[in-house]
Formats: sequence, structure tokens, C-alpha cells
Amino acid sequence: MKISVEHIAKLARLSLSEQEKELFSAQLNSIIVYVEKLSELDTKDIEPTSHVLSLNNVVRDDTPRESILRDEALSNAPDHTEKFYRVPKIIE
Repeated sequence: MKISVEHIAKLARLSLSEQEKELFSAQLNSIIVYVEKLSELDTKDIEPTSHVLSLNNVVRDDTPRESILRDEALSNAPDHTEKFYRVPKIIE
């Protein structure tokens, strides 16, 4: 499969100079050669993975516990009513 820098530049709506086209063509060619080399590897006994490293969830267990009292929660608010936080109006 031949991919041209001109085609990619056209899709991306980029205007490239001749010097840039030559540079990017060489880089693109080396990437394609490397990928073709990777495709020669025998991977039939390799299990597919979504990540290279195993992922562990590091959050705490979700266990029910006593809630904070309303008065205690509102005590740190710069402005509040009897039951709610008061914030500046942002919609005209």
C-alpha cells in the first residue's frame, strides 16, 4: 500500500514546500518499513491486550458511612442561606 505525503497533506488541508514533502516522505517511508517488519512477527500464541501494563484500581472501597451535617458543611461557605450555598449569579 503506497501512501503519499501529498495525499495526506491534501486531506489535512496543509500546504507543504518541496523540502517538507521530501523530509516527510522519508520519515513516512521509514515508519512504513518498520511496521512491515513488525508484521513479520509470529503472534498467533500471543494473547491480545488493551494495555501493555496491567491496570489496578487504586480507589477506596465504596462503603456507606455517616454523612456530614448540613450546618458543618455550610460553615466553610463564604455565603449561604439556611439550607444552601449561595453563589454569584452568572446567567443574565
